Amino acid sequence: MSSCIGLEESGIALRRLDVMGSQNVDRSVVVPPNADSSTTIIPRRYEKNRIQVSTNKKPLFFYVNLAKRYMQQYNEIELSALGMAIGTVVTVAEILKNNGLATEKKILTSTVGTKDEAKGRLVRKAKIEILMGKKNSDDHDSADKEAAHEATEADAKK
Repeated sequence: MSSCIGLEESGIALRRLDVMGSQNVDRSVVVPPNADSSTTIIPRRYEKNRIQVSTNKKPLFFYVNLAKRYMQQYNEIELSALGMAIGTVVTVAEILKNNGLATEKKILTSTVGTKDEAKGRLVRKAKIEILMGKKNSDDHDSADKEAAHEATEADAKK
């Protein structure tokens, strides 16, 4: 059983094949359409710390609370969104940052192609992935020291 899952960043059309695998690995792999029997198939990694944000499925604070719970379990989480959900994922990341729960480690942007079922054509959508890391107590201390230093400099200028 194979089914088209869209385009990767490189623009190669991909198929998804269901394969038998261990409990810890996603049971699907992604292979280029021109792959033959000699092609090495690498299973896609199932990331338990990934949150895929949607604008119309859940409210904003569902994702904020989910991210807080994931942050307690893992040292880092990955927030990802497509198209109109990008604003929501950025807001979730900013709330986590402003509450002192996480710091941004990496932000990746790309464009992905998906097939529009109604019109049967390729639609390109923007994609964002934000990697957030758990904020350490050292981060709090250095931020407090920096704020105190800036306040001292401001007082000295007066």
